[in-house]
Amino acid sequence: MEKTNVERLFEEIDHLTETIQHSMNETYLDSLTIALDVIFYQGPPDDMDENLIKKLPAIPETASYDVVEMRKAVQLAILKGMKGATQQQHLMTPETVAMFVGYLAAKVTKGEENLRVFDPAGGTGNLLTTVLEHVDSLKHAAAGEVDPTLIKLAVLNANLQKKEIEFFHQDSLRPFLMEPVDLVISDLPVGYYPDDTRANDYELKADEGHSYAHHLFIEQSLNYTKRSGYLIFVIPEFLFDSDQSDKLHAYLQENAHIIGVIQLPESAFKSEKNRKSILILQKKGPDTTALKQPLLAQVPSFKNTNAMNDILAQMNDWFSANMNK
Repeated sequence: MEKTNVERLFEEIDHLTETIQHSMNETYLDSLTIALDVIFYQGPPDDMDENLIKKLPAIPETASYDVVEMRKAVQLAILKGMKGATQQQHLMTPETVAMFVGYLAAKVTKGEENLRVFDPAGGTGNLLTTVLEHVDSLKHAAAGEVDPTLIKLAVLNANLQKKEIEFFHQDSLRPFLMEPVDLVISDLPVGYYPDDTRANDYELKADEGHSYAHHLFIEQSLNYTKRSGYLIFVIPEFLFDSDQSDKLHAYLQENAHIIGVIQLPESAFKSEKNRKSILILQKKGPDTTALKQPLLAQVPSFKNTNAMNDILAQMNDWFSANMNK
């Protein structure tokens, strides 16, 4: 079978990355940041070792590939580097889930122009760049990320896709120098937040012990959303069943309207304990009202085309009936 452009480009990126990895004795992901730099500038950096420069394979020509092919090939390389990664924050949002978030973002922002979007847990930028592919009205994008390797990959990823994104290299639970945005999207980091002093600034802090990072991220996201703006979160399945969920319920009731909760198929995740849903919120504003019937849906396997078409048709009908601007 003939290889696709994505497969061909991935193999070229992978070969370049492995060559750098073996010469510099770096991790695959750190070597990938150097490889993507070489591809973007179409040549090695000034400080690269002469012996390594001689060993470098042919540099992939970026002009030969379109933006989506570039994103998918880089995504495959990142996934290879993350295989066996033990840190939860080093797991990438699956492609099908990112596309689904893009579909929902297009629905809630329909009819709007010149919108600003923010991802407070940007990772490698894959979720944000996928959403930007789906929603033409997003004119300004920003992301926060604390991990130095992930943010490097995100910047290079955006450069290769010719996407203009403002990146903040910081703990996203600290204040941002940023005006509130129209839309927040995020695959929420799950777990405990270690900085109890910082957590004290939040209403959703734990009464005792460490607070849940995923709760604090929801509160921080609402802080940086305009009144009446929307938020789309990829959430852990257990979000509303945990020991601190009563506080979260009360906080959301006071500050937002729940637009919908969509359960994603188990087949999209490695195991049942990693299973996620999507939570859609609207921040309360002067003209907003609670929906009589929020969107509640269970998505079938993404591979089941007929069932997917059925659920999308039902969701399209729901959006037409409930979200006409």
